Order: sequence, then structure tokens, then C-alpha cells
Amino acid sequence: MTRTPATQMDAARRGIVTPQMALVAQKERRTSEEIRGWVAEGRVIIPANHAHASLEPNGIGSMLRTKVNVNLGVSRDVRDYDVEMQKVRSAVDLGAEAIMDLSSHGDTQPFRQRLCRECPAMVGTVPVYDAVIHYQRDLATLSADDFVDVVRLHAEDGVDFVTLHCGIARETIDEIRRGTRRMNIVSRGGSLVFAWMSMTGNENPFLERYDEIVEICREHDVTISLGDACRPGCLADATDGCQMAELLRLGELTQRAWDRDVQVMVEGPGHMPMDQIAANMKVQQSVCKGAPFYVLGPLVTDVAPGYDHITAAIGGALAAASGAAFLCYVTPAEHLALPNMDDVRQGIIASRIAAHAADIAKGIPGARERDDRMADARRALDWDAQFAQALDPAIAWAIRDSRAPEDDHGDTCSMCGKFCAVRSMNKALAGERVDLL
Repeated sequence: MTRTPATQMDAARRGIVTPQMALVAQKERRTSEEIRGWVAEGRVIIPANHAHASLEPNGIGSMLRTKVNVNLGVSRDVRDYDVEMQKVRSAVDLGAEAIMDLSSHGDTQPFRQRLCRECPAMVGTVPVYDAVIHYQRDLATLSADDFVDVVRLHAEDGVDFVTLHCGIARETIDEIRRGTRRMNIVSRGGSLVFAWMSMTGNENPFLERYDEIVEICREHDVTISLGDACRPGCLADATDGCQMAELLRLGELTQRAWDRDVQVMVEGPGHMPMDQIAANMKVQQSVCKGAPFYVLGPLVTDVAPGYDHITAAIGGALAAASGAAFLCYVTPAEHLALPNMDDVRQGIIASRIAAHAADIAKGIPGARERDDRMADARRALDWDAQFAQALDPAIAWAIRDSRAPEDDHGDTCSMCGKFCAVRSMNKALAGERVDLL
């Protein structure tokens, strides 16, 4: 009797095109066989938990459109789950392909289950965050079994990918304590694993029990997002020995998951000078054998609190153009506060601009068509057509409407008025008089 494929990768390696692969192929203007082949190799992933019934699948890989993730979730100080669901709906409307629930307070499971019932975007979580909350016990009292059981709980609830900080090991503790870094560890999950190892004297449970966790992920077709506990949190720590040592370990763990047909993506920096970004993308692609790279930013300067959605968009565009497949959005509230609705909107749009610019640079099929339609609409001074092509039509319309020229016949804006170059050229080429006064 033929066995039902356990995962998307398992199906792909057996020559089976799943409905999810077929849909991704249609979205990406690729053939189903191309998608199947890339999933089999691990170069494309389709995070799709069997239990996430509302999911509209998307593929993640450097040869596909660059995807955008949105982080949200409650904290002790900001804990309204209804507001978080509003953020989810706004994020999906603005084109985000993934939502990560990073809640660190309250009754987290009902919200996570609601996400998996209602959210069409991929859903990701970081189980180590939830361990203390789920068990309502301090970190040092938790066992390795507790951490593994939380991974299982998240998989059963329907999440499509889990971030696991498997790359930090006992020797990392010694290196950090030697004071070689300016910012130590800035990964929240990484810091929790570091603290747990420091307090208990034990090895990282996500590393020590990795094969068991892989089997849980295989059972539910949960994609493993290998977290970068040692990602640089400032420019001074970029591409240092701690980051590179962890990346080498993540490369080994990628292969171990692939050996069991479990999909993997690898997380990356972080804060990084612009001149190091392309090289980091190439190193990751080599070390991790082409597994999709998921980057936070990178932020290209440390001195722009309140504007880090811009510093991240600059780095994200460079990273994606150089091979990163998945951008985690950064909001103006980064380093400052839990993002509100407006922060979420600004962060998503900044990341989508970065992703789109990179897709054009990479020659992703169809990426520039929208820009060409915008150019045609601008040449025709067709404002409705321009708004239709805009990444954020509402804000574009609102700006024009609030500052429309006094004598608005639709052929100018309040910047240039009748001195508009497009208007002048259209009239001149049509043999008409160009009136300016």
C-alpha cells in the first residue's frame, strides 16, 4: 500500500506535485515541476501544517518572489488580543505572507489556535518564548522535556513554522563570557536558551533533542526555522566568530532535518554594514546548501531609533537582491516599544518596498510589470490607475486628496501645477499650446 507523504519535501522527493506546490507554481509563474524539484532539494519551502485549514500556501526561496513576515503578539504591558487580531487582518490586507506570534504573556494557546483557524498567511511561533508562559514556571525550573513538549503543542495547534535556537551550544557560553562582543546576545530566544544553560549547566535542549524535534515536525509538516541566537545586534558584532560558528552548526542541522524530509529555513542578521550584506548571503547559501535565508533587516546603522523600518528596508533590499528569500519586517517602534497599528503598517510597507525592489533586481518573473503599468498611468496623468498600482493606495490617495491643486482638472498636482513636465510633454507632442500662466 502506498504511503501518504509526510511532508511537502517527502512528496516532492517521491515525484508528487501536491496541491500546495501547484498553487505556488501558479502564483510564481513557474511550472509545477520546477517548484517540486526545488522543494525536493530544499531550496524552496512551502510551510503548510496539516492542521492549518485556512492557509493560502506560499513558497519561500530565492528564485521566487521575496516574502514578508510580520511579528506581533502581546506582552505584559500591552495585552489586548483583539488589537493583535486587527493587526493580523491589516497585515494580510497589506500583502504580508506570514505572521509570527511572539506573545510573551497571558493565555497564549487560544490566540495561537485562533490564528491557525482564521489567518490565511503562514503562522510561525518561537516555542521557547511560550515555555515559561505555558507552564507558569520560572526558566530554571523547566526541563528539556518541557521545551520539547511545547514544540509538540505548537505543532498540534497548527503553526506552519517554528523558530528553534538550536545553534547555540555550551561553547557559545564560554565565548560570550570572554567578552568578545559589544552587544552579547540580542536574540530574545537565544538569550533565554543561554540563561537556561547557564543556570542549569545543561546543554541546549533544542540541540541535544534535535532529532526528536525533527520527528515532531515531520509528523505535522512543520517547517523548522533555524534561529540565529548569535545574530549581530550592532554593527560592531557583524560577521564575527560567534555568528559564523553558529551558522556552521545550522548548516549541519539543516542536513539532519533534510535527511528526514523536514523543510528548513535559516535565520540571519541582524545589524550589519551595507558592504558585508552580499557576502553574508553567499556564505549562508554555501554553508546551508541553498536553504532559504530569512533575515531580520539587516539594519544598516545603529543610530536611527524611530526610523528602523527604513534602515531595515535598505538592508533588506540588498539582502534579498543577494539571495535572501524572506524578510522579517521591522517597524518604527523597533528597540523602543511594542508596535501599534500604524507602526505595523509602516513596517510592512517598508519591507514590501524592499522585497519588490529586490525582485526587480533579480529578474523574478513578472516583478516589473506593476512598475511598467505605473509608468503608463503617470504618463497619461491617470490618477486612479496610479493608485491602483500603488503598494499602499490609501496613503497615496490621501496625500493627493489633502493637497490637491486649487484648479484641479486632474492633469497636475500641487507640486508643479502647470509646470508639470508630463503635462508639458503630452501637450507638446500632441501639437497643443503649453499654457503656464
